[in-house]
Formats: sequence, C-alpha cells, structure tokens
Amino acid sequence: MKYSGWPEPGELVVCEVKEIEDFGAFVDLVEYEDKEGLIHVSEVASGWVKYIRDHVREGQTVVCKVLEIDEESQQIDLSAKDVNDHQRQDKIQEWKNEQKADNWLSMALEDDETYREVAEALITKHGTMYEALEEGAIRGEDVFEDAGIDADLAETLTEVARENINVPYVEVTGYVDIETTAASGVDDVIDALGEIEEEMEFEDADGDVEIQVEYVSAPEYRITAKAHDYKTAQRAVEESARRAENRIEELGGRGEYHEEPQTADA
Repeated sequence: MKYSGWPEPGELVVCEVKEIEDFGAFVDLVEYEDKEGLIHVSEVASGWVKYIRDHVREGQTVVCKVLEIDEESQQIDLSAKDVNDHQRQDKIQEWKNEQKADNWLSMALEDDETYREVAEALITKHGTMYEALEEGAIRGEDVFEDAGIDADLAETLTEVARENINVPYVEVTGYVDIETTAASGVDDVIDALGEIEEEMEFEDADGDVEIQVEYVSAPEYRITAKAHDYKTAQRAVEESARRAENRIEELGGRGEYHEEPQTADA
C-alpha cells in the first residue's frame, strides 16, 4: 500500500532514481502515490561532486531526507547526503518489512476495499502495517481490535501475523506477598512457593511456559513468566500466584497478588 498524502519535512523516504541530469537526480518516492522529488547535485553526497553519476545511477534505490515540499508546484526537494549509514539501513529494512506485510495482507484480504480499510487502520494506530502485525503476533486479537477492526478480521490478522512473523519470547512479571506467623513459617513459605514452581499446565503454540520466582524483600516475591504469547504469560503469572496464595492460606498464612512491586528494593 502506498501513502496517498505528502511526506513531512525531515522524514526519511525510499526513492528510486529515474533520471539523472548534471544539476541533480529525479526520483520516485516509492512509498507514496504519484510523488516525485529532486536530489540537487549539492545534496547527492558530502563534499564537492564533480560527476553526479559517480554517486547515483538510474534504477538505484536510495534513502533521502525530505528538505522542502511545495505542493502547489508538486516539488519535493531531497537530500541523500543528510542520511547516515545507520539511518539508511534501518529505513531500507523498514521498507522491506512493510512490503512483506503488504503482501501478507493482500493475500489474506482478497477484497480491495477491506484491505485498504485494514491497512489504513493499522498504519494510523501503529505507524506501519508490519509493526502492527509484529505486535499482534505477540498479543493477539486485542492489538487489531484496538485499531477498530472487528473481531472476525482481528482473528484472521492474528493468524496471518503468527504464520509469518517469528514471535519473540515475551515476559510478564507479577508479585505475590507470602507471609505467616506460624512456628513453621519458613517451611510454610517454601511449601507455598513450591506451588509456583510445579510443572505448569499452560502452553503456547511453541511449547511450555517458563516460570521463575525471585525473592524481592519480605514478604514479597517476583514471578516472571516467559512465553511466546502475552496472554498466556500473563495468565501463567496470575495462576502461579493464586496457587501460592491458596497454599499459604491452607497453612494459616496470608497471600496477596499484585502487578506492581510494593517494596522499595523491587
């Protein structure tokens, strides 16, 4: 999908060199509909440029910074020299990712109108379609519904995201207070914490959830769940805390779960 509007001054854009003259290079802005720009010879490279063709060639893909825009004359002035190597690599990767996302959505949403509505909603909410799909691969349907997409389409988009994007592990952290005044207090706390470290019944698409318990400061313990799916990790933390709470209460103590740390040492 190409943007229908105009880029902003200072924005980095991907361009294809179409024509070269002694005074500069004319380019197409590949991310925008029907937008062309000019890289003046003074903006092609740092230092004095004797032969412009030593620096650019027809058909070359370049990353430029937008300098000025004159909508009335349809003129966009660009600079290639103001883009460093790191910016160039990041922008090219972003562009390639967006092309992938565009292809995935085009195949999944065969209706052009639906595709455009979904694409515009994702770009408005997340900046790019790829970033939206990447987030959706982790967090699921909620990401797409938050962008105003209906539940059925959100489910479809989640499937597309998880089929095509290698989902990283996500970690969710919670806290549980475990305390007792019983004479066997230390053993009781150990017993209750053992409930957390029991083999979990939770699984995501790629395997078991990893649970870790760490002492923070009496009576607080940190529970961290690592999974490929945010909801699964969150549910695992909450269920782990509930098991510990139930066990310490059976032994005459008290347990309480909270999402944020309560002690100064956390």
